[in-house]
Amino acid sequence: MKFIFSLILLTYSISINAQVVFEPLHRDLYEFLSRLAQKGIIEFSDQVKPLPRIYLAKKLLEADCEKCLTPLDKEELEFYKKDFVNEFNFLNGFLLSKKSGIAQEDSKGRLRLFFYNDDLFKINVSPIFGAKTGIRDDERLTHFWNGIYLHGYVEDYIGFSFDFRDNTENGKTIDKFKMFTPVTGVNARTNLNIYPYAENKMEYSEVKTTISADWSWGNFTIGKEFFEWGYGEGGKLVLSGKAPSFPFIRLDINPVKWLSFNYIHAWLSSNVIDSSDIYHSEFGSDRFSFREKYLASHTITLFPLKGLSISLGESIVYSDKIQVLYLMPFMFFRLADHYISQQYNGAGSNAQLFASVSSRDHLKNTHLYGTLFIDEVTINGLFDPAKQRNQFGFSFGSSVVDLPINNLKLTLEYTKIYPFVYAHFIPTTTYENAGALASYTLGHWMGNNADQMYASLTYRFMRGLQATLWGQYIRKGEAGTGDQQQHQQPQPPFLFGLQTNYTYLGLSASYELIHELFVKGEFQYINTSEEQSDKSFIDSDLTEFYFSVYYGL
Repeated sequence: MKFIFSLILLTYSISINAQVVFEPLHRDLYEFLSRLAQKGIIEFSDQVKPLPRIYLAKKLLEADCEKCLTPLDKEELEFYKKDFVNEFNFLNGFLLSKKSGIAQEDSKGRLRLFFYNDDLFKINVSPIFGAKTGIRDDERLTHFWNGIYLHGYVEDYIGFSFDFRDNTENGKTIDKFKMFTPVTGVNARTNLNIYPYAENKMEYSEVKTTISADWSWGNFTIGKEFFEWGYGEGGKLVLSGKAPSFPFIRLDINPVKWLSFNYIHAWLSSNVIDSSDIYHSEFGSDRFSFREKYLASHTITLFPLKGLSISLGESIVYSDKIQVLYLMPFMFFRLADHYISQQYNGAGSNAQLFASVSSRDHLKNTHLYGTLFIDEVTINGLFDPAKQRNQFGFSFGSSVVDLPINNLKLTLEYTKIYPFVYAHFIPTTTYENAGALASYTLGHWMGNNADQMYASLTYRFMRGLQATLWGQYIRKGEAGTGDQQQHQQPQPPFLFGLQTNYTYLGLSASYELIHELFVKGEFQYINTSEEQSDKSFIDSDLTEFYFSVYYGL
């Protein structure tokens, strides 16, 4: 822990000149800036998200190109600018006069529940509330949520954010475990083994928070948040929003224009009971704790030319106690594991390597991208099929915007994940983070031994109004056993076991009336075809329709 505090002190020993607040994931601003980068209007580094608002503000200023933007792009640019008053003032070196308001517009016309600005302290507060109703498997479902989101700055040293929301879902067909779906896993308060009367109801909460310091060539953050690594509409191989958020420390370094570095150390939930720490309480129930679980990850990204980025990264999931070697941002984690474990597999951790390439506007208005995730590769098995144990996944995709019609975007992707990726024979070192009811992969939501073909078509009708037609086809085999993963050579073939095929068709439309106030409709059809032991298949269908109104994401 001394290393962590040393990093904090380091941030204050350096000349700090701006504050950092990270923009939450899934804000439409990310898609807007990515689209402009795809057309060559700006350069946009979004390999690791979320990104600082001050960086996003810079990109909004760079995008202000009268001749480059379509009429709809111009409207959206002006709309997004209204949310970045403080950041524009930082960039322009302005001192803000004291100003506050409740349910009033700030200086750019952005309506807020509460805001306060002066040269020392700045804060913006927004409520979170929403209602969603729909039909799933011919049964009515409802989802209500409420909470609060705020972010702000203290002088020229500290940026902070806080996001809390409480959720209640009702209905006979609630997807309580949220396993085979891109929907984020939850920490539900309802345990059906303890509360059988709550069969048709689920309650859960989520809280995210960060506090950051920034200097001229980097920033340091402590918080609890979601992360995304790489690209992909249908899912992300390395880090995605599938697992519940986790506490972390984060270091970002940008010493030159052509290079950036990111380091994360996270505290995960294992859901594995520590049998050495169980004792009986006076009230008749056992007191116990879970085994500690951690993730360390670092990435270096190169920008050799405009629109091209190449990223190389490594991560390791380890358990039981903090290891100083994994708190060193520039350490080679795999070799550190060899040192700590003394080369004994049972004492080791679970390491991964990954890489990504992104090309924007080298083909007109086109984004080409690909990711490789390596969990384990047996070098001597690359050319000897009898010894193969290659556990990796890859994805590649492309999207085209404004061709042949302005405001239209077409996306095509393919992802393949071989058996046993994300898994590990030691339960505390799987590539997962646990919720109360299940453990969720940190990577692609469909898990291993599966592949996916994904396509979508998005059209923006006007500022804030867009519709997306999408479809995907997934083939998935069985998970297998730890013994198969560790000892069977060659490893079981791709899609081994009984296979299940999924066909999805979906349509969604949303309209952002004012900042953060949305109306949304969603339709999804799923056909599931499950292989039986006699090699026949049994099909089943599921249709879902939802309508929601919400403020805040």
